Amino acid sequence: MTARVALVTGGSRGIGASIAESLARDGFDIAISYARNATAAEQTVERIAATGRTARAYRAGEGAGAAEDLIGQVARDFGRLDVLVCNAGIYPYAMVRDMTTEQVDATLGLNVRAVMLETIAAVRHMPRGGRIIFIGSTFGERAPFPGISLYSATKAALTGFARGLARDLGPDGITVNVIQPGPIDTDMNPADGAAADMLRGFLCVPEYGKPGDIAAMASFLARPESDNITGAALTVDGGLAA
Repeated sequence: MTARVALVTGGSRGIGASIAESLARDGFDIAISYARNATAAEQTVERIAATGRTARAYRAGEGAGAAEDLIGQVARDFGRLDVLVCNAGIYPYAMVRDMTTEQVDATLGLNVRAVMLETIAAVRHMPRGGRIIFIGSTFGERAPFPGISLYSATKAALTGFARGLARDLGPDGITVNVIQPGPIDTDMNPADGAAADMLRGFLCVPEYGKPGDIAAMASFLARPESDNITGAALTVDGGLAA
């Protein structure tokens, strides 16, 4: 039988790489996209290939047709697409008085517009039992400190989009959910970074989460056992939103 196929955007490192490797352990063949770090992307591909699964990395394009080009190429190369994990995103920090049009355009472009266009393209290839998973943020529900209004707005948008998609795609047997991480120990947000002590102060548990915490949730949502979960925002944040 042809293996099921998952695409993880922003899958070269951190949370994205952990999700890709977890899905590979679950028996998926894996496509990942990356923006700049080709070396990290190839290292992720090599780790997945070492488990016996097929894996390929794709440089993320730019422009109006980039999302459709990526999805189409993955579908042609693998012959199918069963799971889309939209993980790629940026985290701007800006007080509203200092915010620029360029920041707004770039953040909306990657965190919202690209997700929408990837989803539109992906559902054309997905069979019944397909899965769409957005990586949002607990900051989509709570803004515990200033300077994150733009980021919070984009992550809140994913929840609204997922709820509407769940209505659109439920009759086709495709589920759509959002995972909302809190502070996760990655190279972009290290547990020993400058803001770490402040962020720990908002948690119910004493330490940052691990990329594997988010990967475990993504793997569960990709399984048949999650058939009845759709339109949900599932928070994995150490209690930050409590």
